[in-house]
This record gives sequence, structure tokens and C-alpha cells, in this order.
Amino acid sequence: MDENYTAEQAFYHLKEEYEITTDDVELARKIMAVRYEINRTGYSTTKSAIIAKDISSTSAVQIKEQSLAGMNVITEPIVSYTSGNLASHVLGYVGPIDEQEYESRKDTYRNDDIIGKSGIQYVFEKYLKGTDGVKQVDMTVDGAITSEYISEEAVSGSDVVLTIDANLQKVAEEALQKNIENIASGKYGEKHDTKAGAVVVMNVHTGEVLAMASYPDYNPERYSEEYSNDDTGKYTNRAISGAYPPGSTFKMAVATAALEEGVITPTSRVNDTGVYPYGHHPVCWYYTNYRTGHGYLNVTQALKYSCNYFFYEMGYRLGIDKITDYASRYGLGKRTGIELEGEAQGNVAKEANATEQGLQWYLSDTLSAAIGQSYNNFTPIQMARYISMIANGGHNVDVSIISSIINPDGSEVPNEEIEKYVKDTIGAENEVKEDLKISEENLDAIKRGMRGVTSEAGGTAASYFSDLDMVIGGKTGSAESSVEGQAHSWFAGFAPYNNPEIAVAVVVENGNSGGYTAETAKKIIEEYFGMNSEKVVEDKTATSSVESVR
Repeated sequence: MDENYTAEQAFYHLKEEYEITTDDVELARKIMAVRYEINRTGYSTTKSAIIAKDISSTSAVQIKEQSLAGMNVITEPIVSYTSGNLASHVLGYVGPIDEQEYESRKDTYRNDDIIGKSGIQYVFEKYLKGTDGVKQVDMTVDGAITSEYISEEAVSGSDVVLTIDANLQKVAEEALQKNIENIASGKYGEKHDTKAGAVVVMNVHTGEVLAMASYPDYNPERYSEEYSNDDTGKYTNRAISGAYPPGSTFKMAVATAALEEGVITPTSRVNDTGVYPYGHHPVCWYYTNYRTGHGYLNVTQALKYSCNYFFYEMGYRLGIDKITDYASRYGLGKRTGIELEGEAQGNVAKEANATEQGLQWYLSDTLSAAIGQSYNNFTPIQMARYISMIANGGHNVDVSIISSIINPDGSEVPNEEIEKYVKDTIGAENEVKEDLKISEENLDAIKRGMRGVTSEAGGTAASYFSDLDMVIGGKTGSAESSVEGQAHSWFAGFAPYNNPEIAVAVVVENGNSGGYTAETAKKIIEEYFGMNSEKVVEDKTATSSVESVR
């Protein structure tokens, strides 16, 4: 068609091209629209073109009675998310099956089927999909039903039951969003350009994910309307796909290496003079603020005060290879194998990172890595597992968000079958193969440092937990981001201190101070242990479940 045509000329050109003989202008336009849609979608015997939606029952009957060749009336399934945006990144969304998906599944799917596109909906499509039934309905031309009967019974898909605690999930999402808004608005002082973050809450003994939040979130029902116009990254599950430098939350891994390798004991002290004498002469944050160092500190105190100088010295004594080794034993830079697609591997800083880029590895790189910077990048789900291993004595947990799959007949799918299916479908597998062996004395020194962070004067998060009716262990962290002058903010911890049940990892992009994110962790801990209700802590023995069904 000539691009210089007027609207009128274009109309008559298409009328002639489509061989439309009617003089009714409105009818001609409707016919053109149908022909255009057929041509646009590449109509064939295996691929239909939708020419009208939400037609009346009367129209449906009339079309069927006419038995028009190539014309059919289809009843589309309706997917409803009763909880709106809740756990949207976990549940995922559905959409029309595309040509590639149809070609590989046409033995069990129609070309107009709805199929899982992300999250649980995508991974467990095989189990969630049911079998269509057939209902015969006889109607008069004016739409009155005269009779109906079911010729083929529909079969529901299986129920995929999650480990998610619905109430805890709601609190985690709301707390994270409020935390981000507070940081952005300057509640804690200076405003910071933050718009995103993530939270993971994990059972430290089983690896069950009790809450997983990523912000911004979305409404799965509006995915098809909003996706193409999204510029916020809200469809990315940052809890498993976002990899961030951990900052000072990495110091427990370095402390583990130093203690287990014998370069220090729990009582060994290092004198922080402010300016470290080797490498690029980095300074402790305390020196930046007060022009002096922390003085003599042991490892417990160094964690409590988050002394960079102490950990520069640990990096110097250990070398990068041993730091990398122990971080990997904690599962950092290794996938957890959670049953969701898109899990990032992250990275533990190592000399190979530089050589792969044609660069030389220097001592300054090791020093930077020892405080959670350099090439270190980890996901929130990895950080939650890392904290779980500290809390449970070094036990490698199998991270999972699936509690069970219940078939329509009430039987339960064996765990071995689920594991094999997930591995075959998305390649998910726990890349940590062994427990972390650490002496009780050394682990105690590290945990006492984490207790000092949240519970003792001078601890970097003590002010945020001063009114919490429970002793916990935690660590704040901030690390360089791509936004000049700002850093990603972390809080990672476990609760309660003496008998840990849960691990919490919170990250806010460009949030500046790790202490800010402690606010989210506190609200989650309060909810889990029933501190905002009449629930008794000892009665919290199990989590409720969210079922994902279509």
C-alpha cells in the first residue's frame, strides 16, 4: 500500500484487495479488521486468529448453528489471583501459548491454550495443567437454555503447595516497600535514589523458604497489559536473580577462614590504627568519620563494630585463595537449587576474575575482597543460606520453596520425582555438596560478634533492635553500587540467638547504609514470633502454605 494514501484512499484500496462487495461502510471496516488480523497472525490449520472476544451466548449459538467453515467458538479459561500482588514473583504469571511452545507440546495442548510463563506457574506447568471437560448446552436463538449435560468430566490439575507462610510473606513485602520508601524520602537523613530490593526468610534447619519478596512487584492478572511498557524491572525476581556485592555481611566468611586456618584465635587482637599500611593503604570507616582507628580488637569485636582494618589484615594473612575456598563452602557464588527459574550463580572474588579480563590481581584486590567488595556478588537467597549455615552449625541445607504436590486423587508426588523433574526442567540443583566443618569455639566467637551487632552498645544495628523483645544475631553491610556516591544496603541475621529458627536476608539497591535495612528484618522477626499478636512463641511450630492452582 502506498504510504502517501489518504485514509479514504486506503479504505478503498483494502476494500478492493480483500474483494469486499458490501456498500455498508461500517460492515466493510469490520471485514477488513478480520482479514487484517488473519494476515497478521499468519493463520493456518494449526494456528487460529482471534477476531472477537467476549461475545454473547446468543452469538455463540448462531455461529455454531451456521457451521461456518474455519470458524469456531472457544471458551477461554480465566486465571484469577485472589491475593493480588502477593508473592507475584514466586507464583509467576500465565499467558497464551506461543508457536514454539505449541510445537513441542501439541500432543497435549491446543494452540489457544494458556500456559505458565514464569515462577511456579512455569516450572510446574506439567502438574498444574488439568484436562478440559465438555458440557453440551442446548439453547434457543434468544439465548434461553433448554438443556445441558456434561459429556466429559474436567480433571483438575495438581495442587502445588508452597513452603511460603502467607502472613509472613505479606509482612515481608509491606515492610520492604515501606523501608525503600523511607530511605528514598530521607527518613533516616539524606535522601537516596533507591527503588528496588529483596527479602528472603528461611528455616535454618530445613532450608524451607518462608517468605520471598522482590520489589517492585506486579499484578499477575495485568501482566499482558503492562509487560511491554515496564521500565522498572518489576518482573525480575531480585531474591534469586539479583546479585549484589555483600559488603560487611561477608566478614563472617572471612572470619571463619581466619579462625579455621589458624591465622588467629578467638582471643587474638589486631590494632586498628585507622590507615592500613599495605596495598592501596585503605582506611577503616571509623577513621573516615573520626580520624582515628578502633584500637585493639579481637574477631568478635571486629564483627560487632564492623572494623574494616581488622579484615584487611585477615585478607593479608589468608590470601585470596583461602577466602574464596571458605566462601564457597558457605555456598556463596553457588546456586541453591531452589525450584524457580532464573537463579543467578553470583560470584566469589578470585584471581581468575582479573586474569579473565586481562588484568593483574593485586594485594589491594584481596583487601577489597576481604570486606565484601571487589568481584564478590551474591544473591539474597544465597545470603539466607549462608546465614542459615552459621546459625545451624555449618549444616548444608537443601533450599526449597515446594512443600508438596497433591494429585487430584489425593495422592502425593514423591519428593524424588519432584527433584528429578525440577532438575530436568530448569537444571536446578544444590551446588553445595558438603557441610561446613567449623569448631564450636570458632563459630561461637563469630555468633557472639553478630549478637553484638544487634544487642550491644556500639553495634552497627543495635539502635534498630533496642526495643525488640528477643536477642538475635545479625550483620549490616554496604557495598559500592553503580550509582555514584551510593551503596547497596544489606542486613543478614538469624533469630533467636540461642535457638535459631529463621534466617533473614534483606538488600536494598542504592540504600546507602546497611543499618537502614534492619528495619525490615525486625518487622519480619516480630511477625514470625507473634510479637504483634496474642500468639505465643513456643506455639510457632509450623508455617501455613500458599497453594498455586490454575
